[in-house]
Amino acid sequence: MKGKVAVITGGNGTLGSAFSKGLAKAGATVFILGRNTKKSAAKVNEFKKNGLDIFAITCDVLDENSVNAAVQKVMEKAGKVDILINGAGGNTSGATIMPDQSVFDLSIEQFRKVNDLNLVGTVLPSIAFAKPMVKQGKGCIINISSMAALLPLTRVVGYSASKAAVDNFTRWMAVEMATKYGEGIRVNAIAPGFFIADQNRNLLLNKDNSLTARGETIINQTPMKRFGEPDDLISTILWLCDDRSSFITGIVVPVDGGFSAFSGV
Repeated sequence: MKGKVAVITGGNGTLGSAFSKGLAKAGATVFILGRNTKKSAAKVNEFKKNGLDIFAITCDVLDENSVNAAVQKVMEKAGKVDILINGAGGNTSGATIMPDQSVFDLSIEQFRKVNDLNLVGTVLPSIAFAKPMVKQGKGCIINISSMAALLPLTRVVGYSASKAAVDNFTRWMAVEMATKYGEGIRVNAIAPGFFIADQNRNLLLNKDNSLTARGETIINQTPMKRFGEPDDLISTILWLCDDRSSFITGIVVPVDGGFSAFSGV
């Protein structure tokens, strides 16, 4: 990764900050993009204390002008962009069906919000940062999918639908780049299994850190019998970003402790 420039949307979040740290430790210059300026600045200060080359840009991935401005700032500072990781995403309570609810209680407004965040928030940065990649003739885009894309999860109807769309867009964009702009621009995705983050902590863990009923169901369906740790994703990120992975494009890689392989029997 030495000499490479990486941009990570949602780079101040639980998984995004792990991606940022992992790439920076491997030698890349990293730009984290996030809406929360203070949160991003705190992450940068934390990383720089450890000697890592990381910068922050305030950016809303749902605002085309904001994303284009971020591209310009990266190009002005670094002169190129080699890697884009679309880590921004999430869920909302209004797009989640609780045990005492049904699909008829779904908020379409919140459903749209979740689809915008996960899908449009991946499409806009992909298009914007692909432009300098096309001029360079080289680049790597990694989208963040989910187990919910492969096996739709109960309750999270909006999240599952939007991540399935991210999978489809990943494959579509991979073909678009390779057939129209050459083999140098690759587009792939990783599909994390279950990781504890601020957004899902209350769904998976009780206040005393014991498992909720949903958490128990997930662990029972995961052959490795644990939740993932953010650092578990780094080796896959580095593999997909490596120039030696030059013939890999259009795939979605599960990093899930065996969850997607287990039938329950």
